[in-house]
Amino acid sequence: MNDLLVISCIVGLIVMLLLIGAPLKPIRFVGGTIVKILLGAIFLFVLNMAGSKYGLHVPINAVTASITGLLGIPGIIALAVIQLYIIPL
Repeated sequence: MNDLLVISCIVGLIVMLLLIGAPLKPIRFVGGTIVKILLGAIFLFVLNMAGSKYGLHVPINAVTASITGLLGIPGIIALAVIQLYIIPL
């Protein structure tokens, strides 16, 4: 595609969003979900720091951070139990 066409389409979309406004509920939902996933990654980091004395290490990736972020403390416990008893190294 022509670079000028792509840039003009992007600028047009930005102007349209500024004039009309973006729907707030989907943006708020996506933002809240991203914050929960980031908090889940932080909780997994804390779990790995505390669990290093006991040989517990849960990898921090998108799936485990999502599980922890969306389920909270039960998600952390479930991942720790899976790591200790179901997938022992």
